Amino acid sequence: MKYPLRSIITSCLLLLLPALALAESAEDKGLRIATESDKMNSAWSDQTADLVMILRNKQGDEARREIRSRSLEVEGDGDKSMSIFDTPADVKGTAFLSFTHALKPDDQWLYLPALKRVKRISSRNKSGPFMGSEFAYEDLTSQEIEKYSYKWLKDESLDGQDTYVIESYPAYTHSGYTRLISWIHKGHLRPLKIEFYDRKNSLLKTLTQHDYKEYLPGIFRADRFEMINHQTGKSTTLNWDNYAFKTGLSSRDFDKNSLKRAR
Repeated sequence: MKYPLRSIITSCLLLLLPALALAESAEDKGLRIATESDKMNSAWSDQTADLVMILRNKQGDEARREIRSRSLEVEGDGDKSMSIFDTPADVKGTAFLSFTHALKPDDQWLYLPALKRVKRISSRNKSGPFMGSEFAYEDLTSQEIEKYSYKWLKDESLDGQDTYVIESYPAYTHSGYTRLISWIHKGHLRPLKIEFYDRKNSLLKTLTQHDYKEYLPGIFRADRFEMINHQTGKSTTLNWDNYAFKTGLSSRDFDKNSLKRAR
């Protein structure tokens, strides 16, 4: 029996339709991975930790700062966080408070004890460096899903670990970045590496996160962050220690009016 060519083509197309309908675009896949990562990193309630910040110039000279950090998970919005500097003496008592928001500009304040005043960080200045480090103010907020659009690029092995590589585009105004490329671990769905591209779309910085540990079921934290500025040769290391979760913190512990009394 002979079949008309048109019938054969039609039959083939009908067979392909279910597969085409189920095909996931690169944008949808990127969003799905980001959403799954966000969901996995939830239900930690609150967190405290100690960290050492090491500032390193192009010549390799180092400066060390000791910081206490606390964070609060906020349902339906971004997280709240506070960082308090204990050493060296010239920055002791400096306190930084950040309220991340999903849809509106983040709120950030910095208390400078030398001036005895609280300074609000303008949304136009959040691409600037935080306390002389290679981290910008916008790097210190929780990465809310709504703040970016996404695109999956590929799957790739990074240092022997299977990752998703996704590209993120800031949807908020005044970002210092045109895009970020993230290597997301396929197991715990936390970033292993992030590249930051500046407003000229040139590679500006690379952040790598090391020595992940599971502190609560499904809640992983890295013990070391390394941020390298490729354009200046400077770098900043954050060494984290003494993580604690569900300590009983509340929104009262993140009041901008108490920044001067932060302990």
